Amino acid sequence: MNQSVRELSEDLRTKIVEKYQPSQGYKSISRELHVPLSIVCNIIKKFTIHGTVANLPERGRKRKIDKTLQRRIVRMVDKQPQSTSKHIQAVLQTQGATVSARTICRHLNEMKRYGRRARKNPLLTQKHKKARLEFTKMYLRKPNSFWANVLWTDETKVELFGKAHHSTVYRKRNEAYKEKNTVPTVKHGGGSKMFWGCFAASGTGYLDCVQGIMKSENYQKILGRNVGPSVRKLGLRQRSWVFQQDNDPKHTSKSTQKWLKTKLWRVLKWPPMSPDLNPIEHLWRDLKIAVGRRRPSNLRNLEQFAKEEWLEIPVEGCNKLVDGYRKRLILVIFSKGHATKY
Repeated sequence: MNQSVRELSEDLRTKIVEKYQPSQGYKSISRELHVPLSIVCNIIKKFTIHGTVANLPERGRKRKIDKTLQRRIVRMVDKQPQSTSKHIQAVLQTQGATVSARTICRHLNEMKRYGRRARKNPLLTQKHKKARLEFTKMYLRKPNSFWANVLWTDETKVELFGKAHHSTVYRKRNEAYKEKNTVPTVKHGGGSKMFWGCFAASGTGYLDCVQGIMKSENYQKILGRNVGPSVRKLGLRQRSWVFQQDNDPKHTSKSTQKWLKTKLWRVLKWPPMSPDLNPIEHLWRDLKIAVGRRRPSNLRNLEQFAKEEWLEIPVEGCNKLVDGYRKRLILVIFSKGHATKY
């Protein structure tokens, strides 16, 4: 039986003290009144010291934020998550409550609201959300075998000294600027390389380095060099494999659309502003981290390392990304077309 002293009525506490005074033992009082032995001891000790069985006033300074004010603060941040503690402090001050910003933060943490950096997502209009929902509902019932036969493609930029290369270091005090504890940087990132890549459930396809600015004609040449060999390498079913690309202008231009028709490829109709639906984005992140760890010193190294690391991406990881694709679609429906955690 879990009880505290405060849960007992004053009448019961008085009975405990009265029974103790004629020298009745703690254990017998506990058994007779069905009160835990530790509580009997505490009540009698309290009466001996303070001469009362009533609840004593709490020690310490009274909290500036009571439960009502705390709920009001929580409602404010739930309605407007980007509200700062300073802004909340100013609003409360106009309502006659003087509270420090630090106290507001502490109470928000008590209510499990923590300050975190806002995630960046594409700006989605109602039209975009509607298109995303239409896509997910159209393909929701497709079996895993359909997604396993899709060739996922995309482009990405890898910087020579990009943010992906930054890492945590463990160092002593006053050693922040020792060479081993620093990450080299140069103006404008030191240059970068643009890559086109593809993958399927059976592994990574070919990775091609884009030379210069990619236009529709360059894009078509890259597809011509890499898609066919990648399909054969990955063992996709020749007559039923599906080609995926996003809605970048060079992908949807009249020239590229005409070129694609001559290839007779089955092209997946892709919703706008939907990088979270393309699992290759996870591979790009892994690639950038892997290249960054090798610390390329020039653009030639960067290209070499990127191609080597692309080949090292495990098949199991590719298969796992595609195998769980239906979960992405369900999440888009659940979020009513908004961007998802992917």
